Amino acid sequence: MVVIVLFLVLFVSLGFHVSYLVKYIQTRKPIFLNRYVLTTVSNVFISSGLIFVALYRPMVVQKIKFPLMMWIITGFIMVMTLMAQITIFQRVYQRSKLPENYHYNFFGKKVLHPTVLKPGEVAFFFATVPLFLLAGAYFIAKLLRFFI
Repeated sequence: MVVIVLFLVLFVSLGFHVSYLVKYIQTRKPIFLNRYVLTTVSNVFISSGLIFVALYRPMVVQKIKFPLMMWIITGFIMVMTLMAQITIFQRVYQRSKLPENYHYNFFGKKVLHPTVLKPGEVAFFFATVPLFLLAGAYFIAKLLRFFI
């Protein structure tokens, strides 16, 4: 049980590790660099703990139910990609309401400017769609198989 928790904590920590790196590159704020370094250190310690358990108690690693762990991880990936896509939709919607991002045409219809969409957000959205579909399909299929 402890090994499964360590694997899941390592997976979540790796996710935060990547997000802090991306935020630091985007904003150049030192707090994100500090958090990136902190997650690097924590990942090393968690990984070394897992290596220690695997070397000295290999039976514990053999007893792990990896399909269950994969199901939990794909569920986490599905939720995180969905939250990222919802966040992008919210940002675009908020920008579409700002007067500097639209004008009215001759017929009185609102016309949005291209400034509403940022290229990075569009690329990130389309990059997360296949990941969401794959992880979501695996998660839902395993969930339905469990109940049926």
